[in-house]
Amino acid sequence: MEFKHYSVLLDESIEGLNINPSGIYVDCTLGGGGHSSEILKRLNQDGFLYAFDQDINAIEASNERLKQIGSNYEIINSNFVNLKEELNNRNVSKVDGFIYDLGVSSPQFDNPERGFSYNYDARLDMRMDVNQSLSAYEVVNEYRFEDLYYIISRYGEESFAKSIAREIERTRIKKPIETTFELVEVIKRAVPAKARREKHPAKRTFQAIRIAVNQELDVIKPALEDSIDLIKVNGRICVITFHSLEDKIVKTLFKEYSSMPELPKGLPVFPSAYQPVLQMINRKAIIANETELEENNRSHSAKLRIVEKLREKD
Repeated sequence: MEFKHYSVLLDESIEGLNINPSGIYVDCTLGGGGHSSEILKRLNQDGFLYAFDQDINAIEASNERLKQIGSNYEIINSNFVNLKEELNNRNVSKVDGFIYDLGVSSPQFDNPERGFSYNYDARLDMRMDVNQSLSAYEVVNEYRFEDLYYIISRYGEESFAKSIAREIERTRIKKPIETTFELVEVIKRAVPAKARREKHPAKRTFQAIRIAVNQELDVIKPALEDSIDLIKVNGRICVITFHSLEDKIVKTLFKEYSSMPELPKGLPVFPSAYQPVLQMINRKAIIANETELEENNRSHSAKLRIVEKLREKD
């Protein structure tokens, strides 16, 4: 299947990076290469782009796209949680800008074989990295009731998490739940009729299982911490999130590094050592404009947060 991806908040995030043509930039979530392409177009031969992705399909498709623009880039087949190690291996100690476009890309959702979507029947999979052993099949069929309940309630924010987890447990005793449509039917049995009519009953549970399979929330904070270490003073970090759990992690961490410490009142001069490490470029998260919302339904939940580094961490 051809790997085509609509890059959400593309103009806003590229503008937010404030690109230095001779700088080093890191796209932590290459995907379809939309953000990477725009970064590469703005770099001269002294600039360089590193791009991370776990998905070999995304890497192959984006490489074809990027090589039409320039050669001053490298794609790294790894999760962005390993960015510091991977960049250190390439003797990169400082970076001018990072961009993260979190979550699952459109082609992963739209490819029935990947098992991400409740709209297509496929084997339960949901792996971004197809080489990892853990898939949705193991989560659904082998995790304890308590773990399923936690995952569905925490990562899916699902009101009926307990009944869904219990129905999964009951069903798999008879035979394994092997496909996406089989799981959808299990969820439908566990959810009241009224809730089934309001929205697709499997949406939150599929999101939760996908997050668990790929450890999506676990990698955000350590990766951002490393980005804050590696970013140059005056460099910027742009992060696009798609649901409240991601956004809360990003917002909390950025607030921590951009907040002023408590100081005695009446100080004639503000000590530079107490200056925050980061400053927010926008007080509120940037959301998609009306034109983008009309073009791409998946932009509705997107939020962009941008920070600039003011000083090195102590």
